[in-house]
Amino acid sequence: MRSWATRGLLAAAVVPVLLAAGCTTAEKDGDDSPDASANRQPIEAGDRYVALGDSYTSAPGVGTTTGPAGCLRTDGNYPTLLAGALDLELTDVSCGGAKTDDMTKPQVVGSETVPAQVDAVTEDTDLVTLSIGANNGSVYGNLVVSCARLATTNPTGAPCSDLAQKNPDVLPQVFDGVEAGIVATVGAILDRAPHARVVIVGYPQIIPAQGTCALLPLAEGDYAFGRGVLQEFVEAQAEAAEKAGAEYVDVWAASEGHDICGQEPWVAGFRPAEAGTAYHPYAEEQAAVADLLESTVSGP
Repeated sequence: MRSWATRGLLAAAVVPVLLAAGCTTAEKDGDDSPDASANRQPIEAGDRYVALGDSYTSAPGVGTTTGPAGCLRTDGNYPTLLAGALDLELTDVSCGGAKTDDMTKPQVVGSETVPAQVDAVTEDTDLVTLSIGANNGSVYGNLVVSCARLATTNPTGAPCSDLAQKNPDVLPQVFDGVEAGIVATVGAILDRAPHARVVIVGYPQIIPAQGTCALLPLAEGDYAFGRGVLQEFVEAQAEAAEKAGAEYVDVWAASEGHDICGQEPWVAGFRPAEAGTAYHPYAEEQAAVADLLESTVSGP
């Protein structure tokens, strides 16, 4: 159970968007939770692999763009790297901007509409990876954009954290919805592929535990707020995996010291220093995730 240690800080920059758009929170039903725990057969060459997720899976800017232009999917992402390492038959439908609802419903991307991501899962699918949640309620985009804008008004203060006191229950609803949405998505996967191995991939560390840097222009007092928000998403992902009997790859732990402000960052700041997109993974992060997944799925 999440402690909501940061609950008092959790409504800040995302409040206007959430209140305008409403919060979509899937119903939790402990009696109907899926169970993927029996599907732990080692993945072998020739197995069918389907990758689901948002831009932290599609990896904009780290390779050649593939698929719908609006999805910003590249061939430098971790699904492509994993498929190459294990000689898997890959179907990658990850798409930038995706939310948990877009796993089971069509997603509008610019002028295009792409199918629900789980539609790519078929009965002969052997492996599914899923990384999703931070776009729910437009939270991530507002954290790195709106909070940065607020920082210009009070750079040494905590303007995002200050706003949190006005709507303390908004973000907890989002996190609960992420957990429930992932559990529902695992259920939809197993409905289509009852024997598929399902692995939930967590997000990396993006904001440092200590210190600040020019590449992440938040107000000094809002670094802890932002890190707390992102950590709640990761905890929601991990709890959903446990509830659904899916496996979980802990990218948060593996990326310690590689946040935007780190000496060897795995995530770009507002001005990328190498191939990549602002506030999104570099190739190093995608390679690390591929390695973690290879170690996980090569055994039971």
